[in-house]
Amino acid sequence: MNVLLVATYEMGRQPFGLASPAAWLEREGCRVRCLDLAVDELDRGAVLEANLVALHLPMHTATRLAIPVARAIGALNPGAHLCFYGLYAPLNADLLRSLGGRTILGGEFESGLVELARRLRSEPAPARVGQAEPLVALARQQFLVPARGGLPALERYARLQVGPDEGRIVGYTEASRGCRHLCRHCPVVPVYRGRFRIVQADVVLEDVARQVSGGASHITFGDPDFFNGPRHALAVVRALHERFPDLTYDVTIKVEHLLAHRRHLAELRRTGCLFITTAAESLDDRVLQLLDKGHTRADFLEAVRLTREQGLHLVPTFVAFAPWVTRAGYLDLLRTIVELDLVEHVAPVQYAIRLLITASSRLLEIDEVQRVVGTFDAERLAWRWEHPDPGLDRLQREVTRAVHEARHGNDSRADVFRRVWRLALEACDRATAETLELATPAHGAPARATVPYLTEPWYC
Repeated sequence: MNVLLVATYEMGRQPFGLASPAAWLEREGCRVRCLDLAVDELDRGAVLEANLVALHLPMHTATRLAIPVARAIGALNPGAHLCFYGLYAPLNADLLRSLGGRTILGGEFESGLVELARRLRSEPAPARVGQAEPLVALARQQFLVPARGGLPALERYARLQVGPDEGRIVGYTEASRGCRHLCRHCPVVPVYRGRFRIVQADVVLEDVARQVSGGASHITFGDPDFFNGPRHALAVVRALHERFPDLTYDVTIKVEHLLAHRRHLAELRRTGCLFITTAAESLDDRVLQLLDKGHTRADFLEAVRLTREQGLHLVPTFVAFAPWVTRAGYLDLLRTIVELDLVEHVAPVQYAIRLLITASSRLLEIDEVQRVVGTFDAERLAWRWEHPDPGLDRLQREVTRAVHEARHGNDSRADVFRRVWRLALEACDRATAETLELATPAHGAPARATVPYLTEPWYC
């Protein structure tokens, strides 16, 4: 059985979502090839040899990029069984089946891929085999150490920039999947529905060890929330620090968990954590309530204080444009970022992020969303919506353009911020004299060189 696993985009990371199932399928006796189209071209020979082609869809961008890839694969090898797996696969099952997908696997997909491979071995025409495996599987798994040998080298992926002249090779792993929480806009929720599953600590440790031997000196943990299971998470980083005392890492943690588990922040710092990504989403309490985020503006301000107190950099992400955001509210977001000395912590793309309402989003449960959504756009994988204030939609397009243009130059985050601030002032009919006053970092703000960041800034 020849299996081809394909990734289209995983935020500049070497794909765990290929390496993990590769280990399971190789143990089953399959001949596995891995293609990461973020760094390599589609290999026609690998497609033609495959009996099973499985595309990993962990996120929105990856899924959109997979659409033309799936069509190309179907044209090249119509006799192969086409499978889609990962978080976004069950969310877009109808579209994926229209592209020729015969099997859709969400949740804990490794066991489903093994079962599928076993069935296909006995079928004379794999492409016609239908789905027997569950669309979403959440049974606990005993994970295997990911098989990364068939993937591009780590140095071909995003790096950690820790100074103007120092870039570190970054590895990537996962200590858990799913999430205990039910934030309305989150794509994890329709699949995991408030549950999470751990990757056994010994598997995580060995996976990291192999990446360290491949040159990694920093690890990104891709868990939706590293403190869903704090006991498990802390056991992992303590063991890692004992084995690799110079290794650094970053994690993602909810504002709510940063406050609830504040006593553990010092332990993160001691064991090598450099920065924490947190989905702040908004600084407007009404918007936060509609999103069911579980925190308030005041909570976010406290999280900034707590992490700074421990010497940890907090990297907030935002949904800057939503149907309930006002022009004044957007300006307040920018002003607060400056006042908190966070300009250098925020990736510029965060100023342009527009609320994504996916097919099965919990946002559809509330009247405020029902009043603004239009038709579902299957190719864009989201419900269309327009802001009641057309000026906000226009501002979002202008900010997006400014951010994209800046990516192709050498503009600093402060430079981009100034442009965004100017656009926001114009949208609010405010005097541009405010620009320099608020776009200049406040006293004591860290220089860009002291704030570590990953060279791939996209988060959606």
